[in-house]
Amino acid sequence: MDLGLTESVVVVVGAARGIGAAIARAFAAEGAHIIAVDRDASVHDLVRQLPQSLGLVADVTDYSVIRRAATEVERRFSRCDHVVFAVGVGSGKFGFPFWNLEPVDWEPVLKINLIGAVNVAHAFAPAMASAALSDLDAETARTESGNSSRSMLFLSSVAGQIGSQTDPPYSAAKAALINFAQCAAKDLAPYGVRVNTLCPGMVQTALNRGVYEAWARAQSESEPPSYEAWAADKIKKLVPLNRWQQPEEIAAMAVFLASIQGQNITGQTINVDGGYVMHW
Repeated sequence: MDLGLTESVVVVVGAARGIGAAIARAFAAEGAHIIAVDRDASVHDLVRQLPQSLGLVADVTDYSVIRRAATEVERRFSRCDHVVFAVGVGSGKFGFPFWNLEPVDWEPVLKINLIGAVNVAHAFAPAMASAALSDLDAETARTESGNSSRSMLFLSSVAGQIGSQTDPPYSAAKAALINFAQCAAKDLAPYGVRVNTLCPGMVQTALNRGVYEAWARAQSESEPPSYEAWAADKIKKLVPLNRWQQPEEIAAMAVFLASIQGQNITGQTINVDGGYVMHW
C-alpha cells in the first residue's frame, strides 16, 4: 500500500530512543526524510542507521533553540510536511495521594510535556500553514487531490484520559496536551494541516520502568515485586488484550495518521492501548 510518504520531510522530536526512535524508523521505511530531534546527543546514533536523515540536538523547553531547529529544517529541505512530538517525562515520584508530591514537582513535568509541545507547535506550524497556502490554494488543493498533505502529531498517554493517580503531574500534562492539540487542529484545519493525539498504553520504555521504580520506593514492603511481576499484574488487571503494547505498534499508527490514508482524520485522540481506556 502506497502511503504517500516517499520523500516527505518528517520531524520527530524525542527520537533518541523508545517510541520516538521507532516512529523515526517507521517513517524512514516509507522513504521519508527524517529530522530526528532530541536533547540527548545519542540521537546521532539513530540517524547513522537511517537513510536520508539529519540529527539535531535541542531541548524542547528552550523555544529559541527549537525555533533554530525549525529554521535549519527549512534551510535544508525548504519545507516540513509532518511533525511528531514524542517527548514524555514523569515526576520520578509516586503521586498517590497527590499531596505526597510538592507543588515544585509539577513545574518540570509541565514544562517538558506541555510547554515543550507548545514550543514545537509555535516553531513549525506557521511555516507549515504558509506552505499549504502556497501550494496554489489550500481549499483547491484539498478538493482536487483529496489529500491534506501535512500533519502534526502529539504523543499523549492513556494517563491523560483517566486521571492516573500514579503520577498526577504527568497525567495532567498529558490531558492538557490533548486539549491543546484539539485547539491546534481547529486553527490549522483551514490550511489543510491535520493535528491529532496518539495515546500509548503499557509500553516497555524507560518512562514505564521509572513509574515502577517510583512506586517501589514508596512501598512499605521490604521486598516489592520485580518490575516484570509488577507490570504483568498491571497488564492483567487493566489491559483487556492482556499484553504489552509495542513501540512499533505506536509507530505504525503514527505513520498511518500522517499518510494519505488518514487524510480525513484531525482533532482526534487515538489510543493504541490494548483496550486500557475502554476498561476504565
